[in-house]
Amino acid sequence: MKFSVLFTICSFFYVVGFGQTYYNVIDYGAKRDSSIVATEAIKNAIEKAFEAGGGTVYFPAGKYLTGPIHLKSNITLFIDAGAELYFSDNFDHYLPMVPSRWEGTMVTNFSPFIYAYEAENIAIIGRGTLNGNGKKWWAYSEVHVKNSPESRWQKEFHKHNKEVLHPDLPGWVERGFLRPPFIQPMYCKNVRIEGVTIKNSPFWTINPEFCDNVTVDGVTINNPPSPNTDGINPESCSNVHIANCHISVGDDCITIKSGKDRSGRKEARPAENYTITNCTMLAGHGGVVIGSEMSGDVKKITISNCVFDGTDRGIRIKTARGRGGVVEDIRVSNVVMRNIKEQAIVLDMQYAKTVKEPVSDRTPRFRNIHLSNITAQGKQAGYLNGLEEMPIEEISFNDLVMDTELGFDIKEAKNISFNNVLINAAKGSAIKAQQVKDLQVRGLRTSEVFTAPILTLDNVQNVFITNTFPMATGSIFLKLQGADTEAVMLRANNLAKVKVPVSMSNEVKENAVVND
Repeated sequence: MKFSVLFTICSFFYVVGFGQTYYNVIDYGAKRDSSIVATEAIKNAIEKAFEAGGGTVYFPAGKYLTGPIHLKSNITLFIDAGAELYFSDNFDHYLPMVPSRWEGTMVTNFSPFIYAYEAENIAIIGRGTLNGNGKKWWAYSEVHVKNSPESRWQKEFHKHNKEVLHPDLPGWVERGFLRPPFIQPMYCKNVRIEGVTIKNSPFWTINPEFCDNVTVDGVTINNPPSPNTDGINPESCSNVHIANCHISVGDDCITIKSGKDRSGRKEARPAENYTITNCTMLAGHGGVVIGSEMSGDVKKITISNCVFDGTDRGIRIKTARGRGGVVEDIRVSNVVMRNIKEQAIVLDMQYAKTVKEPVSDRTPRFRNIHLSNITAQGKQAGYLNGLEEMPIEEISFNDLVMDTELGFDIKEAKNISFNNVLINAAKGSAIKAQQVKDLQVRGLRTSEVFTAPILTLDNVQNVFITNTFPMATGSIFLKLQGADTEAVMLRANNLAKVKVPVSMSNEVKENAVVND
């Protein structure tokens, strides 16, 4: 009897809390059997808590059918174990449209499923589930309506976005309409999302915009193969902490962005001071991705202690002419990648096909990016592709073990260094560089099987290769091409096992190589 009373008292304090007022949605008319749409009941509970200065809106075990939830300052949503918020797929429930951001462009759009605007001290916590019921939304991603009558949702969207459609959202105008993100706080401070499971998002899943001090901890995101269902996309935020998350989605797992083209440069708010750690990523186009919407800059980012298993790419930084903005001060360390379908590491400034143009605020920049203590297995070790007018610069790779079909392919870059790296490329060179200046390779090791030259350099200048120990018996160590190749120095390399230390094409000057 005493134990029963004690258990009851402990349970009471678990639900009610010490000094914390809880607002049970059941008391405001919600039904835990999803027999009614609980949007109004949840709204009333939030309003009551807000009027009291703040509190926790509590969802006990059960299934709740709801439309959009709009958070206010000092409100916590507590979705308890066994509780599921099942979001309606009736598009009308997400009207009226609200200020939003869609792939880096400021728009007025359907309400996000969970939305906050200029709020502070908000949270979504618990061991329950948020189910976006996204299948109907996904069908509208690829609907081509150019020769079809406009739906009332398109008409509503066009009415609110006359100034942004054609210049800022090319291609999307001809589709059904823009799906809303799942969770989108905008201009908020002190945001926490912890413990919950999120699935079947209609579009991007967790998408803070212009927020300060954001924490996403211990969250599980499961989206099936589906269009643009990224996992966590903090955009133009500061002081973001993502940890202990498990993500498997239809697009990129974690993506860092800061706005697109004209709209992004107009807002001019960077993504900065992010830490991403102790996360696992399974299905997804990329493990951790920066861009391509980076027009407001991306700065001071650390990514550590993560596992990518089965993503298309691992670390991917992408942009294109027209974006503008700079990506700089990026650190990646202690990452394991397995079953990578394309490249383990990508730095691509030609994500979209463009032609050379004068340097301006439309010109993007990648610089001061450093990756270390990475093991990877998959198709290609790395792909770096800069611009002729703005090369990628100040990139280092330290302590890598890459077991891939292809090695590194580098174009239009300068000040690139490899230090203590093992690159086993079954079908290509360990490092292939074209139009690269100031390349340093220290401590390169390889396996015994190499069909291509271990290093292939084409129109490169100021190259220093030292302390390498290739094991590929019978292969070419260094192949030089291009009339502009010069100042290539080799020092203290153990080339006893290779068949040909240096091979030069006819256009390479005789004095291009110094073997010290």
